[in-house]
Formats: sequence, structure tokens, C-alpha cells
Amino acid sequence: MEIKSRFDHYNINVFDLQKSIDFYNKALGLKEVRRKEASDGSFVLVYLGDGETGFTLELTWLRDWDRPYNMGDNEQHLCMRVSNDYDATRAFHKEMGCVCYENESMGLYFIIDPDGYWIEILPVKK
Repeated sequence: MEIKSRFDHYNINVFDLQKSIDFYNKALGLKEVRRKEASDGSFVLVYLGDGETGFTLELTWLRDWDRPYNMGDNEQHLCMRVSNDYDATRAFHKEMGCVCYENESMGLYFIIDPDGYWIEILPVKK
């Protein structure tokens, strides 16, 4: 059997939901597209979209989680391509203080979100 699939969303857990929503909006222009709240208040799921694709970033906030998340040795990352001026975007991210790694020879850099997740930033392929 040949399986056909498509990406739908990617989930990360966040400690401070509003701080994360604000970061992803300011740093990457992602906007809330839907939200699900548990009837007992135990969790909130916020889906952020780029306005161009159907792919979303799901932010999960857990009421009973009482400490920042530990990223440990997990080297996973999300990658975003920016369509506006790449150098100006990198300068903006540097002003925000969120650039955590640069590799100019490969033409990429990473930013770090409030919970310690790394996001690779690349220009849109032309």
C-alpha cells in the first residue's frame, strides 16, 4: 500500500501562552487561527497560521505545568522561510535578541522562542 499524506500541524508545549503567541506574531507574523480550551480549564490549544498555507503551529498550554520546559538534548527544530528582505529580517531578529545561532556560509540562522525552541530561518527560494 502506498500512503499519501500531507502536513497539518506541529505541536509544542509552552509555559506562558500569551508570551509565546506574542513572540510568534512579532518574530514570524504568525496569527491565531483557532483555539480549543478544555471545559475544566486544564489545557488550552492555540493554532497559529502563516496566512499562506494550511500548516499550523499548535501551542499547548497545560494549567498544571509549574515550571519552564527542559529542552534537554532534543535537537528538533521548526524551519520557516521568510519572503521579505532576509537581511532586514535577520537584523530585526537580532534587535529582538532572539538570534541564537548563525551559519552565514550556509545562508541560515536560528532564533529561539521564549520556551527554548529553535526555529531555523531561511529565505524563500527564488
